[in-house]
Amino acid sequence: MTTSDTRDDVIATIVAAYAARPDVTPDQIVELLAKLKRELRAEAAPAPAPEAAAPTEEKPRPALPIDEAVTRDKVYCLCCGKGFKMLKRHLGAEHGLTEADYRRLFDLPEDMPLVAPSYSEKKADYAKKAGFGKYAREAVPSGRTAGAAQGESAC
Repeated sequence: MTTSDTRDDVIATIVAAYAARPDVTPDQIVELLAKLKRELRAEAAPAPAPEAAAPTEEKPRPALPIDEAVTRDKVYCLCCGKGFKMLKRHLGAEHGLTEADYRRLFDLPEDMPLVAPSYSEKKADYAKKAGFGKYAREAVPSGRTAGAAQGESAC
């Protein structure tokens, strides 16, 4: 038995199991068969020699000019050009990048915002109105007398 026979048996088993599902159309079965043949053929092909690959580490070109990437209401992704209020989730989900990786990739300064300025201001205003970050520090915790706070007994 050759490797191509084994590969064909694996494809046949997968397609037969898929075709047994009641919600599958004939077009989907044919599509799966073509996809499996294409993928397994590519997998069986020998990989190119590492020396043949160009070892140049070119930085990708930004999708738009960096100075246009931040507007009042949106921050645009330099990878794909889409605009968002916040880039963090998009970078991780769509491009597999952290904020630090993204900044390094496009040589961005640490102080370049990855959140739209209007959104950031809106959140800051809400936090101020809600009183976040503010609390009164008392010299003596409430419910205790000054003497009790210093270790003296109240008896």
